[in-house]
Amino acid sequence: MQYQKVFEHLMPRLENELPAWLTYHNAAHTRYVIEHAELLAATEQVNEQELILLKTAALFHDAGFLQQASGHEEISCIMARDILPGFEYNQQQIEHICAVIMATRLPQTPQDLLGQIICDADLYYLMEKNYSATAENLFLELRHRGEVTNETEWLLRQIEFLSVHHYFTKTANDQLDDKKEAILKELRARMDKSLSHKSAHEEGGWLQDIILTILGVAFAGGALNLFLVPNQFFDGGVTGLSLLLHEIYHFNLALVIVLLNLPLIAISYFSIGKRFAWRTLVCVILLGLALLLIPHQPVTDDKFLISIMGGAFLGIGVGLIMRTGAALDGIEVLAVYTLKKTSFTITEIILGINIIIFCIAAIKFGIPTSLYSIVTYFTATRCIDYVVEGLQAYTGVTIVSGKSEALKYQLVNKLGRGITVYKGERGFLPGKYEISADCDIIFTIISRLEMRKLKNLVYDVDPKAFVFASTIKEASGGILSRRHQH
Repeated sequence: MQYQKVFEHLMPRLENELPAWLTYHNAAHTRYVIEHAELLAATEQVNEQELILLKTAALFHDAGFLQQASGHEEISCIMARDILPGFEYNQQQIEHICAVIMATRLPQTPQDLLGQIICDADLYYLMEKNYSATAENLFLELRHRGEVTNETEWLLRQIEFLSVHHYFTKTANDQLDDKKEAILKELRARMDKSLSHKSAHEEGGWLQDIILTILGVAFAGGALNLFLVPNQFFDGGVTGLSLLLHEIYHFNLALVIVLLNLPLIAISYFSIGKRFAWRTLVCVILLGLALLLIPHQPVTDDKFLISIMGGAFLGIGVGLIMRTGAALDGIEVLAVYTLKKTSFTITEIILGINIIIFCIAAIKFGIPTSLYSIVTYFTATRCIDYVVEGLQAYTGVTIVSGKSEALKYQLVNKLGRGITVYKGERGFLPGKYEISADCDIIFTIISRLEMRKLKNLVYDVDPKAFVFASTIKEASGGILSRRHQH
């Protein structure tokens, strides 16, 4: 086996013929792998003949880039089978070299000690002091090939890879594992900083929230003063209770709505979040001001039109406020609090409260008024669902992907959701039934409003990921209460 002559034959081609955009898979990388394969072979007690096979495999392992990047390992083997017989390599030796070359294809699958050594030498740079510079060269190359588009995606790719990577030889494990953990920790810190910066940037949506708040309060105030209050119609929740007290005892409606919501806002401060509580307080006070400023002027005396349009405008107003991460009615907060004390669901608790309100309305103002009020309430709830795209309905999402580590990190740290991971297998495609691989199957629960954001997040990481969703009628526990940065 004339290794030196093979080296002198192939290396000039790698130095002169590889395209300039190969900033990582170039001649310098091949020299690096040969050098570190020799270092590892010395401690792993590889004999002289095996060392020649190992160095030859290292020399050829990226030669396929002379033709194309995709499938370069197979091309490297074709080149080895074509070139090596002229340098006194027999067929058995060439096939062994090709098996070692193929071991470097990701995910690495070494079949013997030589395969293990070349795999570790190929990725030895992961643990060196100049890791960042080498990783930057690989990023530039992958970006040119269209495999990554930005630095955040590249950070995720590195974290995903390092999280599951392991060295094969005892020498590499002893020398490099601690360094790998240090680099992984540094990458995660950079990722957290990147996400924090992005979150701060996203705070620029405050102007949109202000506009939605003003519109929401205007719609809700108009619905009450122009439709419901002049015609003695009612709604459910705290708003319906406030309307009852206003009609029965002639209390100031604006004051009653604010006062009845205050205890519920206080509860939400501890059970949901400070941000939600403060925003809700501001919205409720603004609604009170709107009720004082908007005249009590009925738009129509058609009772059916009043019940439909009053409910629609009220639902639109409440929905717009919910889009900002706040509320105009604290009934759900009361339901969540009561849920902890009883076995009833939130839906059942809200329904029970509203039944009491409408029964009182029927007794005091007549059954027709109560029935029209129920229509108002139903219309309002449908409009809320429409405006916020089902914000209060949960969706269970299952994700099957070969890049599960990056997706898990994104879902938890960027989307802010808890996840459950099942161990499974992916593959079994028509015509390729025998091909499968172990994978993590990710399950999480989100609101419908977050579905588009989740899909964008998933497909940015893995465009081939399999995602399916199903509606969940009732959910509790975990971190489900984290809606719109509450």
